[in-house]
Amino acid sequence: MTKKVVLQNGMRIVAERLPSARSVSIGLWVNIGSRDEEAHEHGISHFLEHMFFKGTQNRSAGEIAQEIDAIGGELNAFTSRENTTFYAKVLEDHLPKAVELLSDNFHNSKFDSREIAREKQVVVEEIRMVEDDPEDLVNTIHIEDMLKGNPLGRSILGTAETLGQIDRKKIIQFLKRTYDPKQIVISVAGRFDFNTLFALLEKAFGSYQCGGSRLIPRISPVITPQFQVKKRKLEQVHICISTPGLGITHPQREALHLLNIILGGGVSSHLFQEVREQRGLAYSIYSTPSFYQDGGLFTIYAGTGAKNASKVTELIFKEIKKMKEQGMTADELKKAKDHIKGSILLGSESTSSRMGRLAKDELAFGRQFKLNDVIEGVNRVTLKSVHDVANTLFNKKSISLTALGPIEVHALPAPL
Repeated sequence: MTKKVVLQNGMRIVAERLPSARSVSIGLWVNIGSRDEEAHEHGISHFLEHMFFKGTQNRSAGEIAQEIDAIGGELNAFTSRENTTFYAKVLEDHLPKAVELLSDNFHNSKFDSREIAREKQVVVEEIRMVEDDPEDLVNTIHIEDMLKGNPLGRSILGTAETLGQIDRKKIIQFLKRTYDPKQIVISVAGRFDFNTLFALLEKAFGSYQCGGSRLIPRISPVITPQFQVKKRKLEQVHICISTPGLGITHPQREALHLLNIILGGGVSSHLFQEVREQRGLAYSIYSTPSFYQDGGLFTIYAGTGAKNASKVTELIFKEIKKMKEQGMTADELKKAKDHIKGSILLGSESTSSRMGRLAKDELAFGRQFKLNDVIEGVNRVTLKSVHDVANTLFNKKSISLTALGPIEVHALPAPL
């Protein structure tokens, strides 16, 4: 059973009771991410996520960690381009403690200047870790160059330079500017009593006010096609190929998910079988769609040796062309549907997964979908709709490529 409550301050609570579960997952989903930052705030959403765990008026950072460990629970957070999420997963008996810890972090974090200075070094190391991982780095460069000038294109982590400009005053200003209660969804899934849950959350978050929000209008992404090589002394060439994708509420989003499964989203996909299994030209090759509020990307990644980079790129373009011209077979579509439906149903056994789905549905659609509705949406997809999506997305004039490694740009073939 699922229920939704809107608190007087505009904060939304969506909750699904799962009587067979022993755990409960609770997430505080803020509809604010890196795309909502001004240029001088670059990286502050992610940095703020870190700082919420660095001590409150009531607990030190160490005490926060000890209290969640003492009940065998999980307390963490993550930042994306459009959301910042704080969550906890505990056994049902410890739900009040989870709410208390999340509430204390959210309301009473001190943002101590010494902790800010220390945590900047931690995030700088996180940035360096990305720079040392060629797969992460080529994706970062690829998106930055395609979406140049749009906040969506900026790295979620920020840079060492922009982090250096963040201080306590900027953090407080950003919170007041963006963390409007109307932008927040509290999502809960697992074993609990509705009346007890809503009373806990009303007490913990019902009086929260932002203090004067001023959100920047989100700028719809405009993709500038790129075909480039970034030379690096690496053992492999790391390749990203992208086309414009679909927004998160687009009516053909299920068709794109199915297209992804067939093209590069699994070990039986065309790209994995052709490039890795049949030819042995890459260890890692896959495709993935990225959905945003007002647009998206469809990206293919491959890592291969320099002598094979041209052939791998050619094979990727051939598979894209084949998908446009021939589409997929009825048997492939059925298997892709079974794959997605299986993933949905397996995810439904996890309170964390159910909690995330509730929040994403509320943020994107303002409502919740039953699992049967989601599965029916997948079942309704036809061969023609998948083929139409392939022909819409895979326009060779809009394809972008970024390669990182020891290769020249003229060595790579153009889209077919």
